[in-house]
Amino acid sequence: MLNHDDIRAARARIAPHLRRTPLFEIAAQDGRPPISIKLESLQRTGSFKARGAFNAILSGTVPKAGVTAASGGNHGAAVACAAQSLGVPARIFVPTMASPVKISRIRHYGAEVLVEGDRYADALALCEAHAASSGAKQIHAFDAAETVAGQGTIAPEWEEDLDRLRLRPLDTVLIAVGGGGLIAGIAAWFAGRVKVVGVEPAGSCALHAAMQAGHPVDVTVQSVAADSLGAKRTGDLNLAIAKLYVDHIALVSDEQIIAARQSLWDEWRIATEAGGAAAWAALQAGVYQPDQDERVGVLLCGGNVDPQIFA
Repeated sequence: MLNHDDIRAARARIAPHLRRTPLFEIAAQDGRPPISIKLESLQRTGSFKARGAFNAILSGTVPKAGVTAASGGNHGAAVACAAQSLGVPARIFVPTMASPVKISRIRHYGAEVLVEGDRYADALALCEAHAASSGAKQIHAFDAAETVAGQGTIAPEWEEDLDRLRLRPLDTVLIAVGGGGLIAGIAAWFAGRVKVVGVEPAGSCALHAAMQAGHPVDVTVQSVAADSLGAKRTGDLNLAIAKLYVDHIALVSDEQIIAARQSLWDEWRIATEAGGAAAWAALQAGVYQPDQDERVGVLLCGGNVDPQIFA
């Protein structure tokens, strides 16, 4: 099981390569505490995925064939960026549903990109076949301890910055969920000290389904956020951590996600992709209703969106 030492080691490993993303406080309303927003959408490559990608590549030796990954877009850009920075070749498989903006980001970092298959699961199967035939190191988007530990580095950074700024600690964090690597890493760090609530699109809810079934199960994927929160099935490690430390999963509709993304832009000029706005959607739409004195943190996990969408 992932622990604090794993996440501390990941922080030391990846620190030279990443940004310390800022916090944004939304003022108190109706007597409630301010909301803490962690702008991981401003991370290198435009999402939190860079943390896990750098940690996974730096955690062991890389074969001559380089690295490979399957991705809806953000993880692919992160692996491509890490590979370029560390001087190793990368081949990234993405499904046809991937955003052109995200595919462009992957190519920007010099990786070979293959756009094949309708869904993430299709791209993953092709990636696994390539890894087996070539010997390339597969960097999994969410179902690997090194990836999860890298994503978990968000949590101690968040706590430290709140303390440094003399801001009230968090009672609860809302975290968007795709395959579950992000929430697993964060929950492993907080380990019950802070309530962790997952947020998934109703049309793409692999972790919610797994928690109900007691084991990972396949789900259908049909959501406006499917290019970032579109895993067909969560991983065993992520589910095990979620069972211990995730309070529950809140489900939001596509309409609520779109409204949340637009409100972030209209109110604060914060540009996020659909998946990046999912956690905010749970709060804005009242799907998650905090207590009167509950101090809530919301992670905005990705900002790889075509800016014309806000025009």
